[in-house]
Amino acid sequence: MTATPPPAHVLASFGAKDAEPELVGRGPVWRCDEIALRPAPDAAEASWVATTLSELTVPGLRIGHPLRSSDGRWVLGGWVASRYVPGTPEPRYDEIVAASLRLHEATAELRRPRFLAGRADVFAAADRMAWGEADVKLDQSLGGRLFDIMVGARTDVALRPRVVHGDLFGNVLFDGDADPGIIDFTAFFRPAEWAAAVVVVDALAWGGAEDELLRRWSHLDEWPQMVLRALLYRLAVHATHTSSTEQSLRGLERAAHLVSALV
Repeated sequence: MTATPPPAHVLASFGAKDAEPELVGRGPVWRCDEIALRPAPDAAEASWVATTLSELTVPGLRIGHPLRSSDGRWVLGGWVASRYVPGTPEPRYDEIVAASLRLHEATAELRRPRFLAGRADVFAAADRMAWGEADVKLDQSLGGRLFDIMVGARTDVALRPRVVHGDLFGNVLFDGDADPGIIDFTAFFRPAEWAAAVVVVDALAWGGAEDELLRRWSHLDEWPQMVLRALLYRLAVHATHTSSTEQSLRGLERAAHLVSALV
């Protein structure tokens, strides 16, 4: 399916009337000069993200601050806008973990978003499974079998949940020596250490990260259980997502081998 650029009335309302939309990478973000536009399939979530990021300033991070439309709305015609953050994803994984921790110091006092209770997509279901809050049928050949093996090592934790960005791998941008850039915000209500662990598991599984990345962050509280839950989360996503393949499971098997040595 071909990506469709923002319509003219959306461009005009967000101050990009004369811009020629340029698809960033494989999307879904469109660059319109110094403005970035992306589809907003869930208006309530998109409005929360826009409100939150508009008020968020984090030392050492570049935040793509949202923009209102000409009539004051965050979401217009199924689109949201923000200041364009230049840069590209790079395999600077320790810096991404450090950026995650800085970001979540700033979100520590945010209230749990109401829309999380009703979220029912693959990622929400997988998150609840990883934390023992739900039971979903998993494809055994695409991660379910490994999930069943690894879940036996899960134990209770006492870390305080907070609003975190649960998908920073690939969503932190680097532009030379500039501070890391944060685009969008995929909200979860989990400990900050878990969000850092998701970055590490993703990097080990699909980013070619060295084994030592896992141990370099072992000083974080409840680290073995956090990386276990991050692994369980990704396994549950993989075992329920329609685009998963046996080939992409190989990376999670590598991560599971390394995590199993910690728990």
